[in-house]
Amino acid sequence: QVQLVESGGGLVQPGGSLRLSCTGSGSSSSIYAMGWYRQAPGEQRELVARIYSSGTTTYADSVKGRFTITRANAKNSVYLQMNSLKPEDTAIYYCNAVQVTGGSWGQGTQVTVSS
Repeated sequence: QVQLVESGGGLVQPGGSLRLSCTGSGSSSSIYAMGWYRQAPGEQRELVARIYSSGTTTYADSVKGRFTITRANAKNSVYLQMNSLKPEDTAIYYCNAVQVTGGSWGQGTQVTVSS
C-alpha cells in the first residue's frame, strides 16, 4: 500500500484560500484514484473531491465552484485548492488513494476557517 503524507492545512479567515498537498510513496502498484475527504467533530467522514488517473473529477455539492482538485500522476501527488472558504469547511482533511491492492489514508491535516 502507498504511504500518504498531507500538508498545507492551517487557520484562515472566511473568504480566504488554502492549498492542500498530498504525496504518496512506497508502492509500485498504480494509483487509479486519489481524493480528499474531511471529518468535522461529531460528523462522519465525507468525500470532498476525487480525481481519477484519466483526469475525471467529482466534487461534493457543498464545494463545487470553490474547490479544485488536481493531480500529478508521475509524482503520485494530489492537490486541493480551496477558495472562498467558509466556517463550515472547518474539519480534518484526509488524503485517500485507491489501488488494485486496496485503499490508503494519510494522517490528516487540520483546516480551520474562523475570524
